Amino acid sequence: MKPDRSVLDGVELEILWSNLIGIVTERAKALQRIAFSPIVREAGDLACALFDTRGRMVAQANTGTPGHINSLAIAGAHLSRIFAGRIEPGDVLISNDPWLGAGHFFDITVLSPIFDEDRLLAFIGSTIHHTDIGGYGIGAGARDVHEEGLWIPPLKLYERGRPSEVLHAIIRANVRTPDAVFGDLAAQVSSGQAASERLIALCREHGLSDIEELSDEIIRRSEEATRAAIRQLAAGTYHGESRFDVPGGEIVTLKTAVTVDPQAGEIIVDFAGSSLQTTTGINVVLNYTHAYTTFAIRSCLNPDLPNNSGSLAPIKVRAPEGSIVNCTYPAPVNARHVVGMYVPMPILKALYQVMPERVLAEGSGAVWTIQIQGRQADGRPFTSSMFNYSGGMGARATKPGPSATCYPTGVAAVPVEILEAVMPIVFDRKELRPDSGGAGHSRGGDGQIIQFRMRTSDEWLLNAVPSRLDEGPEGIGGGAPGAPGRFLVNGEPVASARKLTMQPDDVVLMETPGGGGYGPPIDQ
Repeated sequence: MKPDRSVLDGVELEILWSNLIGIVTERAKALQRIAFSPIVREAGDLACALFDTRGRMVAQANTGTPGHINSLAIAGAHLSRIFAGRIEPGDVLISNDPWLGAGHFFDITVLSPIFDEDRLLAFIGSTIHHTDIGGYGIGAGARDVHEEGLWIPPLKLYERGRPSEVLHAIIRANVRTPDAVFGDLAAQVSSGQAASERLIALCREHGLSDIEELSDEIIRRSEEATRAAIRQLAAGTYHGESRFDVPGGEIVTLKTAVTVDPQAGEIIVDFAGSSLQTTTGINVVLNYTHAYTTFAIRSCLNPDLPNNSGSLAPIKVRAPEGSIVNCTYPAPVNARHVVGMYVPMPILKALYQVMPERVLAEGSGAVWTIQIQGRQADGRPFTSSMFNYSGGMGARATKPGPSATCYPTGVAAVPVEILEAVMPIVFDRKELRPDSGGAGHSRGGDGQIIQFRMRTSDEWLLNAVPSRLDEGPEGIGGGAPGAPGRFLVNGEPVASARKLTMQPDDVVLMETPGGGGYGPPIDQ
């Protein structure tokens, strides 16, 4: 190895930074290629990131969802702290603790330490949505978190390169489709090994004994640039509020007070006054609230800056304990995205008062989560979370809102051909919902219409979590609201968070909401 020396030369810093981004992005793409779950493989419901030895996120992949990426930043810090002094080459750390990670059991975080011989260089981590974690399923019907599935506390999935036989046996015995679950876990572990080899080669090529000085410089520059962007804003506290219906007809209120402090170069977002946590599984842990809060702020502030611990540091998030955006144990959380993906909406309304040209109107919010469970003709069980039934995005100041687009999560749609290939389902319709976007100077995006049925002679189970069935997303600056959604089984409206027992010939029809318009219509 070359003798260690400073890496702060500007040209070399850019080379090293580009290589770090390349390493984590290649890792994410490899994970997508080899994952078993269509949600990961086709929709990109994942996050990959590199951490220094102090557990600070240095670089993230150029793909992934904000809810996973920014939660992974917190989960990686927790795992590296919990196992500090007890990490050896070949270890792989794992957890799906909702309050340490991404907010529900389905999202499993795997963190692999990277060693060059016996020297710890860094950590490589991923969080992906697993199709099955046992328990109730993806719906909101569980009464507490213990009914929702298998809870994996911070543990070692591998120790010195050998699988933990006890933990593997526990996971296998507690999920419905163990081969698929372990296929996705293997994808997380193996893609991490490939990234480790790349980082070791990079450090050796540039004479680095670790990445600590490099991470210090990247994080310092990212934080300084974020604070400089905040200092360009007008000081003050700006308020926003969003109200929307959730399964069962309950109305959720999210309130935000966004305080801009240019002198300190900080933004504080406070959710005081928001709804209390509920008895259904739509509650959100603070990590997930933090993830979508920082995403909303950064996407308006300066979206071109690197997303790492430095750029996240100037944004502070507060929420009362016991509120729906900072729920406390043992609140059920499996459908936390139903509320969590609305977190940006009141923030954008507040930011409209200080940077109106950079925000967008309310969109449909949470993707409509659909999970189907049943048995194949040969008796084998199947389960599938078909996540990505999105509505229209809210309009922007100078552009219409994109139609049938998952905002703020950013996941892609799983092609119906893929779903029909992996489970006995038939899609009769999948098309845009005309004129469902709200009118305005810029029009909101349209929702979509999806109709499906099952090719089965047996009963099957449907977990459905639609939202915005009563009132559509609000417009902004005089724009009209988008159309509310509709969820029908055999032509009859359904608005329940219950798991439904379906008959072989039942037909499901979904019409997702349109996005709100921006500004008054031109003809007014």
